[in-house]
Amino acid sequence: MSTFHFTNLTGGAEIGANCYSIETGGHRILLDTGSHPKKAGTAGLPQLGLVPDDSVDAIIMSHAHQDHIGSLPVAMRRHPRAPVLMTEPTRLLGGIMLHNSVNVMLAEQASGSGHAPLFSHREVDSGERRWLARPLRQKFDLTGERVGPGDAAEVTVEFSDAGHILGSAGTLLRSGGRTLFYAGDVQFDDQNISPGADFPDFAKEPCDVMIMESTYGSRARPEGFTRAGETERLATAIEAVFARGGCVLMPLFALGKTQEFLSIFHGLRARGRLRRDCPIYIGGLGAKLTETYDKLARKTPRLQPNLDLLNDVAPFVVGAQNLADLRVRPRRIFALSSGMMTEKTLSNVFARQFLSTPENSIFFVGYADPESPAGRLRAAGTGGKISLGPDHPEETVRCGIEPFNFSAHASRETIRAYVKRAKPRKLIFVHGDPESSKWLADAAREDLPGTEVLTPAPGVRVEL
Repeated sequence: MSTFHFTNLTGGAEIGANCYSIETGGHRILLDTGSHPKKAGTAGLPQLGLVPDDSVDAIIMSHAHQDHIGSLPVAMRRHPRAPVLMTEPTRLLGGIMLHNSVNVMLAEQASGSGHAPLFSHREVDSGERRWLARPLRQKFDLTGERVGPGDAAEVTVEFSDAGHILGSAGTLLRSGGRTLFYAGDVQFDDQNISPGADFPDFAKEPCDVMIMESTYGSRARPEGFTRAGETERLATAIEAVFARGGCVLMPLFALGKTQEFLSIFHGLRARGRLRRDCPIYIGGLGAKLTETYDKLARKTPRLQPNLDLLNDVAPFVVGAQNLADLRVRPRRIFALSSGMMTEKTLSNVFARQFLSTPENSIFFVGYADPESPAGRLRAAGTGGKISLGPDHPEETVRCGIEPFNFSAHASRETIRAYVKRAKPRKLIFVHGDPESSKWLADAAREDLPGTEVLTPAPGVRVEL
């Protein structure tokens, strides 16, 4: 029987530069190589130095969000022989996201930040040749070769749909008669485009180790909450803003959230809850990623596979070249990235036109780090004071501020239910603040007294 060793390589107990080392059967695997969304330069990297150079046999990517893929070129540089395994959608989306990262780093350097780019466009292009796309529910080895029923492999890998965004996957590792399941980021409920996760149920094959996210562990789902009900609440709120002559800003992640809301807007138009002539604006990165969503609509797990987001919704695309000409006008929706309203992103820059006008509203629809501009503005609320960046003076928030729950992360209730069904022998909670991980860990100990529940500190190697 093989033993698993686990090391959390993130910078701290947080949602940041997600990266985890697994050692088993004489092999070492990296699960995700993210970058911290609020830290620049090497400060935003995971603790890659804890893993000896050229010692990794494979790098496995759960999905293409920056906090999971953002340091991949750096990790590949340190481990030049390691293939990178992912789903086909993650391969297509990941290249777009990493090239955008290069653009952001170059812009920061030009503005005098003092941080040199961590990698280049050329390095992203070169690295993509080592990316191996593999389908869901197919067993393969660490080289990416398919493993059939009679084939032998020391370690095998199998992906299953995680329901978080297009291409997101849970990873099942089998080694020496033992199993380890890494959930990545998961959503068990159906969204508008992404169906809920289709994870192993472990009824026939025991789960020895499970690594599970804990993003919303500290938040209870409101009694009677449904996504359909939240959609109706959103429609009513938009109507109220439009009735008083205002417009709506929705800070969204370019990948995942933008596409989900294009689908929501299409549905509201079809039901007469949103005027068909209401202009909707999205960012250039969001538009580019939406092209991939449309391209793979009939080839991947998908709700509404016949919906062509760019053609059927027909959003206007905003970029750096036309941002200066864009003005806040009544009865428009600006669905701009980033979701965290990071300084100098479209949503941050555009929000400065919103704050002083009571007729307008800013709607927050998903996760926002409490220390990010989005988190601080959400906490300040109408009447509070906020500065959106060091070059922006503090001012009183006069526009409406309203939160909604359209998260692509699973609720703590659905995570608890899945863990209880799966009955892992060892359970590790990651990807959450200490309070969130603690709530889920305490719940798991109550539900599964025979399970060892761990929340390992970053940098500590744990034998499982």
